[in-house]
Amino acid sequence: MNKFHGTGVALVTPFNADGTVDYDGLNRLINHLIDGKVEYLVSLGTTGEASTLNKEEKKKIWEFTAEVNNGRLPLVAGIGGNDTTEVINSIKIFETNGYDAILSASPYYNKPTQEGIYQHYKAISESSQLPVLLYNVPGRTASNVSPETTCRLAADCKNIIGTKEASGSFDQFNQIMRDKPADFLLISGDDPVAMPMISLGAVGVISVIGNALPKQLSDMIRLSLKGDYTAALPKHLDLIEFTRMMFAEGNPAGVKAALKQLGVCDDYVRLPLVGVSDGLRKAITAETTRITA
Repeated sequence: MNKFHGTGVALVTPFNADGTVDYDGLNRLINHLIDGKVEYLVSLGTTGEASTLNKEEKKKIWEFTAEVNNGRLPLVAGIGGNDTTEVINSIKIFETNGYDAILSASPYYNKPTQEGIYQHYKAISESSQLPVLLYNVPGRTASNVSPETTCRLAADCKNIIGTKEASGSFDQFNQIMRDKPADFLLISGDDPVAMPMISLGAVGVISVIGNALPKQLSDMIRLSLKGDYTAALPKHLDLIEFTRMMFAEGNPAGVKAALKQLGVCDDYVRLPLVGVSDGLRKAITAETTRITA
């Protein structure tokens, strides 16, 4: 599965002032990322504000993204939720044309046991025509997919090919790397720790900041994957302040402010999210200008 090595970007969903989807902005974003030499795209992950999009909007965004991409990069669709039956139904009706995998976040709010998480993903695996990437993000779901559950799924479900790990726990990363099947992919779900995770054996990142800075981030990730940490480290350190700003008042408000500065799309978000404060916007503008100068 080398197509998922390197930099994947979780696309934002651009909106117009009236709250409708800005397809011109999405077109510019996709081409901005392809021009920035990222390795693959993720449509309607958390950063895409999928939780505030209805079924018809999601369907149109997936179709539009595949059309604009036109086979240039691998595509991943974010399809998750806390109702297993509904997730399975969504996967069954998903038009797979142009897509290479599904990324599915662990169930949120319900706080299932590890056995419940295992059975949830096993059912998804059995229903999906496409390979599946797990997504562990305890800060959003209020439950952790343990290393034992991750590796059990990796061993038992052959079309579960990897995990986007956003637990922030290096103890967890270590256990997954030690116990997983050799071909199972560990992917960083957090921009700030992508480089150190690669040093442990992760194969790359699914990024937020890559929306705005695809070339700067993907250059650093490729150097890290080559083992050239001497060259990668300065690039990693140069992105630290920008990355901090992206999450200071929530995702994707921060990265949308940077994208507006770059002229890619506007920075509208859907409630309950709101845009960044004026002070943070000025700081993001200055840092974006510095890095892209």
